[in-house]
Amino acid sequence: MYQGELKQPVTRLQGIGPKTSKILSAAGILTINDLLKHYPRAYEDRQNITGFKPALRSAEPEMINTTAVVVSHEYFGRPPNQTLKVLLEDESGLSAALVCFGRNFLAEKLVPGRMLLIYGSFQNRYNELQSSSFEFELLPPEATFDTAAEIQSGSDEFGRILPVYPLTGGLSQKIFRKAIDHALKEWAANIETELPESIRKLHGLYSKPESLINIHFPGSEEQQKQAERSLKFEELFHFQFTAARRAWKRKSVHKHQRLSVLPAGFDDLEQRLLKGLGFELTGAQKKALNEIKSDMNSDRPMSRMLQGDVGSGKTLVAFIAALAAAAAGGQAAFMAPTELLAKQHADNAYRLLEPLGIRIALLTGSVKASQRTHLLAALAAGEIDLVIGTHALFGGNVGFRNLNLIIIDEQHRFGVMQRLALTGKNSTADLLLMTATPIPRTLAMTVFGDLDISTIDEMPPGRTPVETHLAAIGNEQKVYDFVRNELHKGRQAYFVYPLISSSDKTALKDAGTMFETLQKEHFRDFSVGLLHSKVDENTKKEIMDRFRDGSIQVIAATSVVEVGVDVPNATCMIIEHAERFGLSALHQLRGRVGRGMHKSYAFLVFSPELTETGTARLKIMKQSSDGFFIAEEDLKIRGPGNLSGYEQSGFLPFTIADLNTDFDLLKDARKAASDLIEKDPGLLAPENNCLRRLFEVCPPFTDEVLV
Repeated sequence: MYQGELKQPVTRLQGIGPKTSKILSAAGILTINDLLKHYPRAYEDRQNITGFKPALRSAEPEMINTTAVVVSHEYFGRPPNQTLKVLLEDESGLSAALVCFGRNFLAEKLVPGRMLLIYGSFQNRYNELQSSSFEFELLPPEATFDTAAEIQSGSDEFGRILPVYPLTGGLSQKIFRKAIDHALKEWAANIETELPESIRKLHGLYSKPESLINIHFPGSEEQQKQAERSLKFEELFHFQFTAARRAWKRKSVHKHQRLSVLPAGFDDLEQRLLKGLGFELTGAQKKALNEIKSDMNSDRPMSRMLQGDVGSGKTLVAFIAALAAAAAGGQAAFMAPTELLAKQHADNAYRLLEPLGIRIALLTGSVKASQRTHLLAALAAGEIDLVIGTHALFGGNVGFRNLNLIIIDEQHRFGVMQRLALTGKNSTADLLLMTATPIPRTLAMTVFGDLDISTIDEMPPGRTPVETHLAAIGNEQKVYDFVRNELHKGRQAYFVYPLISSSDKTALKDAGTMFETLQKEHFRDFSVGLLHSKVDENTKKEIMDRFRDGSIQVIAATSVVEVGVDVPNATCMIIEHAERFGLSALHQLRGRVGRGMHKSYAFLVFSPELTETGTARLKIMKQSSDGFFIAEEDLKIRGPGNLSGYEQSGFLPFTIADLNTDFDLLKDARKAASDLIEKDPGLLAPENNCLRRLFEVCPPFTDEVLV
């Protein structure tokens, strides 16, 4: 049975009428497939009869599953608001009480002498064992303690491990369990197992029907864990199969041109460049550069991610790669997310590469039409070796004579189609993606599972960590005084706010209002600039140029400065309402300072009403300046689908796998997917039936998710 057949509406199931269907629909459960993939969040073990003794020994509430007999009734409280208390005894004679708040009607069911099965949370209160949260099932009048266990085996709610589901209001666990039970009985047996038999046997995995039955109604804890492992592996395998398929396709492509063991004269050019720097590359930079050179010298197109903290020297490594591409007679395109950053890269490229004979051009949306015409003609004729720009680079009228290297900076800021448009200029060109947002290894193996990854985890000598301070709103005057002192020393400062302008819906500070406050109240003797996404590009450039040359000393901004130009003289970063920013954004913003010779500082100003998550973020920022540690912690706090820069349409639609806990399983799934394609490349054929099955029952992991 394929996925399409499981897309029957839930109303096909017994007991699911219009009312229940509407409640399920509100929870996103529309089909039988949705229902079967709504996995339990916990389980209640109602198999073993415990008696009341475990609760007597515990200082905390204890879940008890037992048989008991009703001894008597009592009432407490003043009439007419009295509450029923049902006194019980278990087989050993231990007593307990059921406190029936709002359920006095139970007196008619729980009559003295009647035996029942009961499951609930019991604890010692008021010198007796009590439970006010319980479920029960009456046993036949003739039942005894000796026959209770046998009778329990025929119960729907006792004598088994029961699933507990995440549910919306108006839906009970009992109704939902029945719906799942009907779906499994009618549909599960005919569901095909998508994973190849060889992989399933190698990893000891259940078939799909076995997995579904034992994830919902396991016969034992071991069966539940095995079903969970099987379903997790399946999800991770499908994701990794998509990545492995893309990687295989890329490997099967041959370049039109390779570097041929690096072109003659390149070593001399590289040495001249390095000599002019006045410092030596770090070991991490050298390692990353060697990996890139090896890829560029291969006859397969490079697909590599270069990651490293702000200021670790990624751009210099990319420039050396562009130098190699140009020395081989090719062209390089370097795409940045903003005009400000593109211009900074172009300025640095002119300074470093133009003296070596590399012909450089800047192409952005603000280039005038007359200049653009001349530039595009030169690019098409091969008269430009390195073009640096923004999204303007992937315009339909932009052509290259011999594009053999594509560099995309801050790649997560570009959409899938934008990246495809640029790589479409030459599908065999080497591709180098760069990010200053360190990627947790689990995400690296999923989102970028088809890429090789180089990491620069070493900072250039002379860089000192930014000193980070926390300040509650209300104590900002101390921060202003400190910043003013830095400004008097000739330094500069950023003030970052979560909003562009004021809002009636929130009391958060905003850049527009605070620009005027900073200008008129706190820093009247200094020049203050305003920067946010609604400021036009020409004004942005003018403000940042003035900030860079020191004629503006303070910038009031939003997180638009997260990716910005280098201002070595800026030593203060003040982030207001810091709890509203993700860890990755906070780390990137802090990285805007500490780029020169002067000691630098970051002040994270927070609301006193901090959430638990907000507190955790700020503690991590105070504790560490290591971007890789921060990225891992961000993944734990926010989850993979919400990390700054990674969230895309259809991103990581896992229903049961958890990247925080399933890393070893992810590695196994990755190897299994790669081995399967290596062994049988025919799986890549679109008409292959196995490939069709591989993607029908699993989440829609398409190529676009991984681009």
